[in-house]
Amino acid sequence: MARLATIDPGGRPHLVPIVFAVEGDTLYSAVDRKPKRSRTLRRIENARARPDVTILVDHYDDDWSRLWWIRLRGRARVLDDGAERERALALLAEKYPQYRDEPPDGPVLAVDITEVRDWAA
Repeated sequence: MARLATIDPGGRPHLVPIVFAVEGDTLYSAVDRKPKRSRTLRRIENARARPDVTILVDHYDDDWSRLWWIRLRGRARVLDDGAERERALALLAEKYPQYRDEPPDGPVLAVDITEVRDWAA
């Protein structure tokens, strides 16, 4: 799992957990069918308005010699339809069996990665 940070209209960070797939220099994350308060999600609207985003993936272990993290920064695009959205959904379904059983029906967030930082113990 990862965490996606976007910036809301007031300039505050908005952080949510996401699942994702990567192809080349693009990370994809879809709006799935899990219950949500609204079909208009803040992460999507934030990305439409301010496409600079950050994704953090990390691993914690009680054995601190096994700790690591990777931070990706990039420019987000919202895919409401089209061939790239379909390709992204196929990648996500390959990685997550839950998406094979219940394919996401919402937008897909495509993040074109511009910077990668990582650390490991």
